[in-house]
Amino acid sequence: MAISSLTRLATSTITSPPPFTTALIISRYFTKRIIFTTATQKKNPPRSFKTMSSSLNSKVIAPYGSWKSPITADVVSGSSKRLGGTAVDPQGHLFWLESRPSESGRVVLVKEDGDEPIDITPPEFAVRTLSQEYGGGAFRIYGDTVIFSNYKDQRLYKQSTSSKGSCPVPITPDYGGPVISYADGVFDSRFNRYITVMEDRRVSRTNSTTTIVAVPLDGNIQEPNVLVSGNDFYAFPRLDSKGERMAWIEWSHPNMPWDKSELWVGYISENGDIHNRVCVAGYDPKIVESPTEPKWSPTGQLFFITDRKNGFWNLYKWVESKNEVLPLYPLNAEFARPLWIFGMNSYEFIKNEAGKTLIACTYRQNGKSYLGILDDVQGSFSLLDIPFTDIDNIASWNNYLYVEGASAVHPSSVAKVTLDGRKVVDFKICWSSSSDCLKYESYFSQPELIEFPTVVPGQNAYAYYYPPTNPLYQASQEEKPPLLLKSHGGPTAETRGILNLSIQYWTSRGWAFVDVNYGGSTGYGREFRERLLDRWGIVDVDDCCSCAKFLLENGKADKDRLCITGGSAGGYTTLAALAFRDTFKAGASLYGVADLNLLKAETHKFESHYLDKLVGDDKAFFDRSPINFVDKFSCPIILFQGLEDKVVPPDQARKIYKALKEKGLPVALVEYEGEQHGFRKVYIHPTVICIWFPQG
Repeated sequence: MAISSLTRLATSTITSPPPFTTALIISRYFTKRIIFTTATQKKNPPRSFKTMSSSLNSKVIAPYGSWKSPITADVVSGSSKRLGGTAVDPQGHLFWLESRPSESGRVVLVKEDGDEPIDITPPEFAVRTLSQEYGGGAFRIYGDTVIFSNYKDQRLYKQSTSSKGSCPVPITPDYGGPVISYADGVFDSRFNRYITVMEDRRVSRTNSTTTIVAVPLDGNIQEPNVLVSGNDFYAFPRLDSKGERMAWIEWSHPNMPWDKSELWVGYISENGDIHNRVCVAGYDPKIVESPTEPKWSPTGQLFFITDRKNGFWNLYKWVESKNEVLPLYPLNAEFARPLWIFGMNSYEFIKNEAGKTLIACTYRQNGKSYLGILDDVQGSFSLLDIPFTDIDNIASWNNYLYVEGASAVHPSSVAKVTLDGRKVVDFKICWSSSSDCLKYESYFSQPELIEFPTVVPGQNAYAYYYPPTNPLYQASQEEKPPLLLKSHGGPTAETRGILNLSIQYWTSRGWAFVDVNYGGSTGYGREFRERLLDRWGIVDVDDCCSCAKFLLENGKADKDRLCITGGSAGGYTTLAALAFRDTFKAGASLYGVADLNLLKAETHKFESHYLDKLVGDDKAFFDRSPINFVDKFSCPIILFQGLEDKVVPPDQARKIYKALKEKGLPVALVEYEGEQHGFRKVYIHPTVICIWFPQG
């Protein structure tokens, strides 16, 4: 019997995991047997393949899924550091936030200091905000000072970054628990205060109050002073260099910030209050737009990004005297990302050798990111040649850019890009989520961007296909590989073709993997993004099935060995595909949605009206909830759930698990104490699916 296997390992949360592997196995026999396995991480080191590789002159013929690989579960679990943002101080020191699963997901501010980076955050602190549940914008550097949100109590703290071992000092009141969170703050030197977004959950977690407030920095802890209030949400409070004007973004239910938002500018009086304000963008009902990322130039001009006119997030500037906005460089490309988290930074002002202010920025087009220098006066754009094909935030200092990015051979990294005018003269990785991963490069599967037809004539969607790749093995020409299809979360988000060892785990063992950007994903403009309006659970499911069909028709997958997985919204798509289609033979849902009505009732404020636009009326909520159609499920499913998840509460997984178990289907539910939405303390590796096929 030929055996193909995929393994997703759940790293134990205990301090010293046992040296053996424990497993939960559920099996069912059809013409084949499917086994789901979750396991704790083994202590034994992974086997080395160097000797084997050097001794072989030709590849071994072996069935897909049975190939051996040095990219073990231990290797994948050791590559899971996360980047939470970067900043540069006036002396040019780079700072970054680093999430460490080895420390139960603690997030630490780290400072570049020669060859050995140093931790700024003391062991008893963690830099993370719970604002809007997804956080972001948890710290700000000013001079030799950092202000940060502490995870445990959510208070703001002030700390020196120049004195080793300095102790953080609280600057906001103690409310007896983490009921008030702060994010996306800026220093106001004019009034010696810190201006930040504040989310108050003291009265209600599901209907919290969000404002923009000022926190004094004189050492006297007192209630923050509210500067802007009255709307449902705020982000990006940004001061000009003189502290006389403040820009911000705001939006209201039922909109998400990428649906419709407004950019405002407020004028600051002598006593520090906002005494006059003007709406810069988003006020005209004839123009549907979602402005984001406002920023003042050194000369006092306001720049921002919005998707008016062409439907793509492009750079604009505000002409204050006329209260009009002008495009800088119109392009059918995305210069920004959806506002899921605070503190995004897609562009920076830099000076050239002549002292002229230019804009270093990044945009995304046709599945790839680009970095360049924009001259808004001349309307010219100069591309910078760097190895990254995926770019998030950028920071700058003198003639350097610090770029957060990745590629098919670079994991999530921070690179120092040295400029000479508008050319790159040096590119150096400063931080990597997995510095040792390149030793497995010969096993890496390169993503292929594919465009495939959907069920709607004339409409296509996109995906990254990773073929099975292993330097030691190949399958027979007659065999087609098993396929794991992934549906990304959001759903208003985008998957990207970058190095991810959890994907390489599968492909190096002889599985094909495809990561789908279904209709509704970002990165392809507003029209593509809005395909999902009123049709979540239809378009995403259809597109995932269409992608699988496209790969089958092109000989890239085996129709009898198709599996689907996804987290959060992708978990919902997984469950919906298994309930309402017969394309896939097994599925794994990570903190996915089974009951749309329950999600609407229980989720947090930020997404409490998200479904109104994605789903539609009451009938649609019922008809598209997998929990209501358990009789349509026919294959094995495994569910993973964090018990402190406030975005998709544990009841979702428990309800569908109970219903499927009562039906008699092979189903497993794996719950994690202390985990929220998106696992931080443990790393969930690819779920082990062992499929046994009879010979002949």
